[in-house]
Amino acid sequence: MSGSEITPDEFGQIAELFRPLTRGAPEALSLLDDAAVVPSRPGWDLVITKDAMVAGVHFRADEAPGLIAQKLMRANLSDLAAKGAEPFGYFLMTAWSPDFDWQKRKAFAKGLELDGVQFGVSLLGGDTVSTPGPLTVSMTALGWVPAGAMVRRDSAAVGDFIVVSGPIGDGWLDWGLGQGPRLPVPRLDLRDGLRKYASAAADVSDGLIADAGRITIASGLGFRLDLAKMPISMDAQAWIATQSDSAVARLRLATAGDDYELVCAVRPEYADQFGLKVIGEVLDHGREIIFGAQVLDVGDGGWVHP
Repeated sequence: MSGSEITPDEFGQIAELFRPLTRGAPEALSLLDDAAVVPSRPGWDLVITKDAMVAGVHFRADEAPGLIAQKLMRANLSDLAAKGAEPFGYFLMTAWSPDFDWQKRKAFAKGLELDGVQFGVSLLGGDTVSTPGPLTVSMTALGWVPAGAMVRRDSAAVGDFIVVSGPIGDGWLDWGLGQGPRLPVPRLDLRDGLRKYASAAADVSDGLIADAGRITIASGLGFRLDLAKMPISMDAQAWIATQSDSAVARLRLATAGDDYELVCAVRPEYADQFGLKVIGEVLDHGREIIFGAQVLDVGDGGWVHP
């Protein structure tokens, strides 16, 4: 079909784009109401998280609509993963920009459909509006954890090892250096291990150093990271080999963000059982970022929202 296809009104868009995304979830009430109903689940806590993204800030303005939708979904699911939560549903807000036509809106919904099936989550409700500004989208994701078992940020302890779940820096290599779009994979597979072994956790969205710091700040403590121990991919190794200073290059990867791996604090006796890469430890105060024996100056340590 051509890009000139007539765009339905708000209720037509809801019916065509979004009602299929409910996947028949009874909580959504077929998107015919102004609210959803989420029954209580005895013995479980409801975990709620929210992320918003704006064109030109969180993704390129010319990014493929389906990839925008999937990045929004996965960023929210990554927050649930860091809590040890099992996702089940989400609420969506879309503020369509003037250039985001009907074809792009259908492609956006298709991206949500693909990830909804892959991760087993259903649209429960939301709102759709238009804006004269850039495309703006927001999602509120919901998940369940056994009562009292949510993994918090403020519960690290002095002597905990700091561990990370996978390679750091690929998000920046792909997006920042124009190597192509990369869809992060939320580490929902670590849910059981987090609940058993992690003292505290966060997802790496704003940079490894910044997000490790948020755990220790919330816990009233400090930390040390050794970037020589930071796991990196083969692509990152190849890029570092082109740089004049390996320490500075690793620091760039550790402050870039958009990795959506998990950084956790874990008691030393659990480190082997948890199976993640040890890269540092929790201290009673301060922040020390090293590369072997070299102490590095890191500034803010990652993305800071103005």
